[in-house]
Amino acid sequence: MAPAEQWRTRRARRLAGVSWVRRETRADGSPVRFVADELLVLDDHFATARQAFVEQGLAARDVIEEGDVPSGFRRVRVPGLDVARAARRVRVQAEAAGDTRVAAGPNHVFVAAAFEHAGAYGPPRPAPPGRLAEPDGTAEQVGVLVLDTGVWLNSPLPKDRYVADEPSDGDVDDDGVADGDAGHANFVAGVLLGRSRQVRPRLMKIVDTFGVCRETDLVAGLRQADDYQLINLSLGGYTLDDRPPVLLTAALTRLLTTGDRVVVAAAGNDGQHNRPFWPAAYAGTSAPWRRRVVAVAAHDGRRICEWSNSGTWITVAAPGADVTSTFVDHERFPEGWARWSGTSFAAPYVTAAIADALPAAGSARLAAEAVMAGADRRYGRYPGLG
Repeated sequence: MAPAEQWRTRRARRLAGVSWVRRETRADGSPVRFVADELLVLDDHFATARQAFVEQGLAARDVIEEGDVPSGFRRVRVPGLDVARAARRVRVQAEAAGDTRVAAGPNHVFVAAAFEHAGAYGPPRPAPPGRLAEPDGTAEQVGVLVLDTGVWLNSPLPKDRYVADEPSDGDVDDDGVADGDAGHANFVAGVLLGRSRQVRPRLMKIVDTFGVCRETDLVAGLRQADDYQLINLSLGGYTLDDRPPVLLTAALTRLLTTGDRVVVAAAGNDGQHNRPFWPAAYAGTSAPWRRRVVAVAAHDGRRICEWSNSGTWITVAAPGADVTSTFVDHERFPEGWARWSGTSFAAPYVTAAIADALPAAGSARLAAEAVMAGADRRYGRYPGLG
């Protein structure tokens, strides 16, 4: 079996083996994954949610309140719940009452990897050592929050140039083989440090080393972003009806309307041309803060990569094919460097450019606007960097 096929097979086996993940297949054959038995719902519409539970033959005593959600929301677990049906029931009634908000939804599963939901595309390959930018000792460092896998400590990534909260566990399924996304955060950080002399990434672990996280995990990470002007999200996923995820929408609304912040997000790698991939697709919504989200597609130097998602919500394209960056010290990667492809790695290219522009621009928003204005190449219908 070819390495790429082995990689995808292991990922599929891992996702199938996670007991709390459920999958619904859309008419076009594409999957949406979410947490089994869990519903996220606005407090205002919780009574309707209870009605939906009863309609499914579930009793009030079966409803378990889960914590760790922002004020105004409920996160409930009901064993045996048809989550998609319940969410749609609440939404229909909310819309009939004139509420235009997304009233309820699953606790979506997002993935920072190359299997259907996508951040990276295909497996990494060994590469000769590249070069990182020399740090600028005279300039103020620009902090970037990277919500990703934990960092793999044995790596050519210089330990004095990043901050990490938690190291990576490289084998979450205990099969004796490094997981498919072990080193993903190292690679993203290497792209940042290879492009910018003054960026200082904070690598926060919210996904495991198969790239799996819940919407609630991502929202919890975003609650730590108040001290950062730039947030890099090399992850994402799809929703049941292509509408914005309920809890993530609330988290980004708070984050992007209460300070000078910009979120740079990967567009995904499924070659989709019309499906919104969240959170990048917020750039194409009517949200008042939409211009503070930069949605990044990948190009190969000539055109948009065939596997890169695209759509009217894309902001800019950046290099994402055969990118070389820091990886992990491992027997398969004797130099600790790798070559990898994906919108996961196009996103930090753009984040680094915004970080470099920030001191002169005076704000993250103006820095992002300056970088977009200076994107003088065209890749298809999109402006491009690199």
